[in-house]
Amino acid sequence: MRFELFVALRYLKAKRRQAALSVVTAISVVGVMAGVAALVIALSINNGFRLELQNKLLGATANVNLIRSQNDGINHYDALTDRLSKLPHVVAAAPALYEQALISNRQRSSGVVIKGIDPRRELKVCDLLQRLTKGSLQGLSETFPDADPIIIGAELARSLGVTVGDTVMITSPQGTLTPFEVVPKYRHFRVVGVFNSGFFDFDATWVFTNLNAAQRLFDLRNVASVIEFKLDDVYLADSVARSILKAAGSGFTTTTWVDQNHALFSALKLERLVTILTIGLIVLVAALNIFITLAMMVMDKNRDIAVLKSMGAKNKQIWTVFTLHGILIATLGTILGLILGYGGAWLGETYRLIPLQADVYGLSFVPFIPRPWDGLWISLAVLVISFLAAFYPSFSAARLDSAEILRYE
Repeated sequence: MRFELFVALRYLKAKRRQAALSVVTAISVVGVMAGVAALVIALSINNGFRLELQNKLLGATANVNLIRSQNDGINHYDALTDRLSKLPHVVAAAPALYEQALISNRQRSSGVVIKGIDPRRELKVCDLLQRLTKGSLQGLSETFPDADPIIIGAELARSLGVTVGDTVMITSPQGTLTPFEVVPKYRHFRVVGVFNSGFFDFDATWVFTNLNAAQRLFDLRNVASVIEFKLDDVYLADSVARSILKAAGSGFTTTTWVDQNHALFSALKLERLVTILTIGLIVLVAALNIFITLAMMVMDKNRDIAVLKSMGAKNKQIWTVFTLHGILIATLGTILGLILGYGGAWLGETYRLIPLQADVYGLSFVPFIPRPWDGLWISLAVLVISFLAAFYPSFSAARLDSAEILRYE
């Protein structure tokens, strides 16, 4: 063991008469431990919310959407869908028709987004319709003498007071032109299923029907408003979108899941930054404690420093002793903090210790998803800050005049 490390380790074990110094050292260790553990747990929660929201959004929406630039609808969408589905990284593609309408049941009504789909293709692109709490997806293929099939969200079903088997009326805003005026066009739909995505907006405003029924309602025969794509790697969405746009030809544009949820993920990134800055203050306080600990130790050990110098220790070695002492405090606190932080995150995720109101937050518990990379950069940051905090006290110890100290001791 090197001389500098040996002395630094000895100084960690303060003697009984140096109880105050020992307490300050313990406080420094606890401060570093608390800062590291808090950062690990906070970032685990941030990662958990981001990944849970991302997975749910990707399950409910497509990775890439192809639409017409003039928003005039896509003709011959079946052939185009089959051709584009063969592009690299495209797992599946499905046409869909989006329109807004008014849904009503007796005296209750609400504005909704109607999505006309091909059920067979839709399941390969999005899994939202796999989250049915009532009814079945096969109901979209059924025919009724007086209505078309429809699947609605759980929150919308609650607000309208309907369930599977009930009939609702959907009114199209386009209407039908007559010699006298524009008469609103409406059709009756029978509820064949209720889904629960976990997102209030989807559950309260989205309804699904088959593509033919949506085209009849809006008088858009053989037209789709969008072709949706699922990719084998969602992080390639931008490059694949460019490939799709090139293959589709002129008159089209694309959007990706990042574009559609840009505000949400930007907010999560900002929250992560604020979390690091605010909780990082704990680490700065711990670094200040290390500074105070070393300053007190230099004053307490000035005679030891003089003796070491008189025995041939160089200024650089004295500086190294006290710098190592500060780094050892930080290292011990960091190790304990990582154990506490990752252990707490594991317990929180395994036993779901913090429940949430699912209808408000979209999640029934706070997710903890710690990442090894976070622990690595937190540890490096703490060690760098601790080194900077230890620099000046160690430098002061190295500059002490051993002759002057021994003269008065």
